[in-house]
Amino acid sequence: MKLFYVIIGATPKGRHIEQHDVFFGIANSLKELVPAMKSFWHDAQIHLDAYQEVQYVDGYKLTIVPKGQVTSSKQLFFINLGGYKHNHFEEFHEQHLMVDTSMGKVVKRIKQTEFYKTMGFISAESHIDDKHGVDIDDLFKVTDILPQAMKDTYSIQLTPTNDSDQTNVTKIGYIKVNSIQ
Repeated sequence: MKLFYVIIGATPKGRHIEQHDVFFGIANSLKELVPAMKSFWHDAQIHLDAYQEVQYVDGYKLTIVPKGQVTSSKQLFFINLGGYKHNHFEEFHEQHLMVDTSMGKVVKRIKQTEFYKTMGFISAESHIDDKHGVDIDDLFKVTDILPQAMKDTYSIQLTPTNDSDQTNVTKIGYIKVNSIQ
């Protein structure tokens, strides 16, 4: 089983521009996740803009295990940062996956990123999220935002690794859902 990190795009009814959301799912293949992705955004004609088979994050190897078999205190976190640039009429985003033991530790680390330090200016500071008190649009444990059936069945095990190649399979670009193989 694999963890898939997917950026879904759609132009929902009544909207004028494309919207995006993130989807995490556990399956043997991306194709197996199509019904779950359609259910996730059931009222729109969706497509994918990017996906990743997450195998490594922050020097940890990720494996999917049956619920309750995790032996590490480390958690996988998803962070969505938002910020602004002078003379650009839009909000920019940068997403990160990080491994740590708490949201507080992740917040300290995310504050050190180039994006966090540079994507705002006076009168256009990045969002302040009351829950975390930092310029972060969204911060979640990945296990908390999985579809319920997957959350009830699987856990994410994170094991330190020295593997020389810690590359995740990644595809960026427009993908029609019906063409996923």
